[in-house]
Amino acid sequence: MFTRATKIRQTLLGTVALVVAGGLTPALAEDNAHGSGPAAAYSPSMTTLGQLQVEVPGMRPDDPVMTAEEFQEGTQIYFERCAGCHGVLRKGATGKPLTTDITRDYGFDYLESILTYGSPAGMPNWGTSGELTEDQINLMARYLLLEPPAPPEWGMPDMKESWQVIVAPKDRPTEKMNDIDIENLMSVTLRDAGQIALIDGGTYEIRSIITTGYAVHISRISASGRYLMVIGRDGLVNMIDLWMEEPDTVAKIKIGMEARSVETSKFEGYEDKYAVAGAYWPPQYVIMDGDTLEPLKIVSTRGNVYDDQTYHPEPRVASILGSHYKPEFIINVKETGKILMVDYSDLKNLKTVEIEAERFLHDGGLDSTHRYFMVAANARNKIAVVDTKDGKLTALIETEGQTPHPGRGANFVHPVFGPVWATSHLGDESVALIGTDPEGHPDQAWKLLDSFYGLGGGSLFIKTHPNSEHLYVDATLNPDAETSASVAVFKIADFDDDRDTEEEYTTLPIGEWAGITDGQPRVVQPEFNKHGTEVWFSVWNSKDKESAIVVVDDKTLELKYVIKDPRLITPTGKFNVLNTQKDVY
Repeated sequence: MFTRATKIRQTLLGTVALVVAGGLTPALAEDNAHGSGPAAAYSPSMTTLGQLQVEVPGMRPDDPVMTAEEFQEGTQIYFERCAGCHGVLRKGATGKPLTTDITRDYGFDYLESILTYGSPAGMPNWGTSGELTEDQINLMARYLLLEPPAPPEWGMPDMKESWQVIVAPKDRPTEKMNDIDIENLMSVTLRDAGQIALIDGGTYEIRSIITTGYAVHISRISASGRYLMVIGRDGLVNMIDLWMEEPDTVAKIKIGMEARSVETSKFEGYEDKYAVAGAYWPPQYVIMDGDTLEPLKIVSTRGNVYDDQTYHPEPRVASILGSHYKPEFIINVKETGKILMVDYSDLKNLKTVEIEAERFLHDGGLDSTHRYFMVAANARNKIAVVDTKDGKLTALIETEGQTPHPGRGANFVHPVFGPVWATSHLGDESVALIGTDPEGHPDQAWKLLDSFYGLGGGSLFIKTHPNSEHLYVDATLNPDAETSASVAVFKIADFDDDRDTEEEYTTLPIGEWAGITDGQPRVVQPEFNKHGTEVWFSVWNSKDKESAIVVVDDKTLELKYVIKDPRLITPTGKFNVLNTQKDVY
């Protein structure tokens, strides 16, 4: 089957050796006026894993020298840059385990090199990109040789203390009070500023900048399309009322100390009734009132891994979707490899169907009919398929690539195979197509139908739209600057069924079009406007350097507009209201 990607796969050590042999030196970040804006002033909400005052663990005679101040700085850097992939306790998931039995075998020189130069398998080049200084790289290489600190829990008393209703439901507008085309609004994460920007998809005007948690991971829209829910990596959830004259936060709560996912109830009769958020630490999810975010029920996800039945202390909630077929939340528990179908119709007598899938569950989305849920198990290079109507595992499919990372994936009609869902990969340059039509195309359903090259490893998102003729694939975390600043575009009509023929693609120089020459700007997450006629790309640079958003005409693949503003600090994820509300991807 698919073997083409093996030509660029290397072990991390081999990659580092090649780069070091080339004589490259780290590019250090330079302070300038851009660094005095919101990112510099931002302080993450309340308690985060990066802010906890931790003690240096008891050192052994051969441990590296590290002061208490250095260990504190290392803990914060690890939270901000590393914990999402490698885990709070460093047991690994999307990224490799970094427990001390492993890091000590690697040794200081290896750790310093991989932190500096990255790898094609998706490890960012923190040093050569300028994200971390040479001194910080040195510090982190020493930090990883010591045991990680154990963070405290975060329960109902903590949540209740953090919970704020800023505008009560009775005091909110009874009708839309602004002239914004809400369906074409883009919610854009300003990662290191602790904010989101609401940008008009028709005029490209920034309509509002809203303070949120640190590094908002996703934006989700309530079933009604009125409320925007965002969650920061520090566990802060903001509920934003888009009907207000100036859209703003009406309620907020901190559901943990590290988090990634939030969703609302979508099933008929339960629209906007509940919200749910999942935490990385502590490993748990909480169901909240959909009008106020009052925490109603906390459920721990700690337990045994599905296959070897060993206990895991940190099974993180990776992603959450609201089912269209039942009053259920689909909750993916990363380390245990379990998909939970949580019935929210009776919180007092909570019923959960536990589906054994695969390790380590990450992100995914629905097929075009919204019946089947497709989620990446990126440690085993598989896609798990769940029938949300029957509540059962339908298939486990090998992608033949390394570390599938689909975002929510991409649905389109293949000229030969019919309806398919696509994923790109973090660990290599491959794109995988899986058949999703068991009724119309039963011979192709739940099979890997094709696998072909994109630009390179380090892809985070793949995207198309029902009105688009194209499939877009980024390569955000590729260590090569030109590759990470470009996007591959495939013409769907040209796809064939010959797996021995490589699919052709067009390379769009998004970073070049942005006109940014300082730093290593990375292009991330294609997102369509509500009409499917334009696709937006974030040009994500260091927080002290200029970033941008580039808008491309989907028909011509030509540059249409560049959005630049000093307030656009490290833009990453973008979420169109209508497409997110209706699960269009």
